[in-house]
Parts: sequence; C-alpha cells; structure tokens
Amino acid sequence: MILDSLKHEPRVAICETHGDYTSRHIFSAIWSKCPVCAEEERARANIEAEARERQAKLDAWQRRIGESGIPERFHDRTLKSYKVENEGQRRALEFATAYADNFDDVLATGRNAMFIGKVGTGKNHLAAGIGLRIMHRDGRTVLCLTVMRAIRRVKDTWARGSTESETQAIAALTDPDLLILDEIGVQFGSQTENLILFDVLNERYERRRPTLLLSNLELTDVRAYLGERVYDRLREGGGEVVVFDWESHRCAS
Repeated sequence: MILDSLKHEPRVAICETHGDYTSRHIFSAIWSKCPVCAEEERARANIEAEARERQAKLDAWQRRIGESGIPERFHDRTLKSYKVENEGQRRALEFATAYADNFDDVLATGRNAMFIGKVGTGKNHLAAGIGLRIMHRDGRTVLCLTVMRAIRRVKDTWARGSTESETQAIAALTDPDLLILDEIGVQFGSQTENLILFDVLNERYERRRPTLLLSNLELTDVRAYLGERVYDRLREGGGEVVVFDWESHRCAS
C-alpha cells in the first residue's frame, strides 16, 4: 500500500465552483476533492446540526411548559415582562423575583406563598413567571392548575374503569417541586373536596414541597376556605401573603 501510494503524486484537479486545486491520492481510485467545497460542506453540516439541536431544545422546552399546565396565554409572561406602575406592583415583582432566584432555599424549607387580590392585577403573570424561571434556569418541575381541576383529578379515580389510582393522582399533585394552585375559594366545596385539598397540601407540607396559591378573595375569606390547619401550615417557615390591591390591568386596557 505504501509503495502504491508513492506511485500517485499529487495532481491538479478542477472544481467547477472554485477552479484548480491540488488533489491527493487517498485509496485505490479515490482522490481528495476540492478543499474549499469540503470546508463549506463541513460548515453547512455544523449549521444544520446546531439548528437541529436548537429545535430539539425548543421542542423539549415547549413540552415542559405544556406538561406544567401553565395556560398558553401565559407562556410568555416572564418576570422581566411584568410592568411596574405603582409601589404595590414593585413589591410584588421583587417578592416573585426573590422567590424564583432563591428557589433552592425555598425548597429547603418548603416555604409557601399566597397571591391574593383583585382580578386582573397580575397574580397569574407573576406566578407563571416564577414557574417559567425555575423550570428554564434550574430544571425544576412545576404544575399549575385550578383547585377544582386538582380535586376533579382525584375524584375521577373513583370512577369504574379508571386507569389511575387515588394514590397516583395525589402523587402527581405532590411530586412537582412547585405547585401553583389558582382560584382558591372560588366556591366553597363539599367536605369531601376540602379533605382532598387538605390531603394534597398536607402531603406537600410534610415533604417540604412549596405551594403557591392564588385567589381573588379577601384574606379572611381565603383563610376561612382553607381552614386554620391548612392556613397555619402555609404560613409556617416564612410563608408570605402578597396582596394585589391595585386596579385591574384589564379594566385599564
């Protein structure tokens, strides 16, 4: 093979695009092709590979957002896009930002939070912003849903032919690093529904899994709906209530 390769000296070849180039013998009847064409092909392959990788990451991110339950309307509601027009909004944004940026500490203590106040004041925006940030930056798991949907998921397991057990349904609500529960106290549920909610929140409390609760009611009504046992657990470990008491953005728009 060595003797054979020595017989083939480099030769001049012509590329239709780049003109003359030196072609070297590789093996048998195979000679090197235009080096400029080869470099361009490598560059195109790298660009295509990078594009596929970006698309794969984007697809994975979109699946994670979808699995989180964050409504599609709020997929672009980041903490950075929250507009501050008064002192209350500034304090709410500061709290949400600190809660997300220090989520390791939040997890260590299981520190909960409640956003309560008027409709259209940005509670869901900031809750979604927290969820999006900890998912994107830290790879944390987030689940966002209304109280009634959470209760319905557990109750659906009681139906004949259900493929999910009650234990599995409750685990799906207690396993995520952050549970965002919306519409707290929209309606006063039955004793059974209240017990389901207590089981979920108590399980998260015992496992130090933080929960972020959202409600349009006054704090006294939220407290009455949750009951003293649940309310005390939510406030334990530095759990905070953030009041959204300014006028609705929706009314102003």
